[in-house]
Amino acid sequence: MKISQPMSLSALFIAGTLIAQDAKVTPLMSKDLTEFPGKEGLMITVVYPPGASDSIHRHNAYAFVYVLEGSVVMQLKGGKEITLTPGQTFYEGPNDIHAVGRNASSTKPAKFIVFLVKDKGAPVLVPLNPRAAGVSASPELSRKEMPK
Repeated sequence: MKISQPMSLSALFIAGTLIAQDAKVTPLMSKDLTEFPGKEGLMITVVYPPGASDSIHRHNAYAFVYVLEGSVVMQLKGGKEITLTPGQTFYEGPNDIHAVGRNASSTKPAKFIVFLVKDKGAPVLVPLNPRAAGVSASPELSRKEMPK
């Protein structure tokens, strides 16, 4: 199914999930994977405005990222922080914790495609308490985003 209208974050993600307030997420395609009962493929684009960042989260999915424009910084718990540029890729497994996700630039937007294989109907993103996840918060997180 192709979705032609951009959806708001609240419409795309099930209640209780969130992504950086100013990131623009546009669903491109969703497809039931009939050969894998209970699974679906979902393709989205994400645009980070200059300086945008995500809170610590997980996807509970197989996530394949391809950078289209700009540069993004990604890091999984226990891994190194890497900066990706157009044409580069990133992978997250269903058990990975996404500790850092941000635009590397404070002046230019960044755009990437994400293809997810996940449980049908499951949230795309699940925010985590950084203290409970055992990771340090990205310096770009504001105090209001940090759990008390």
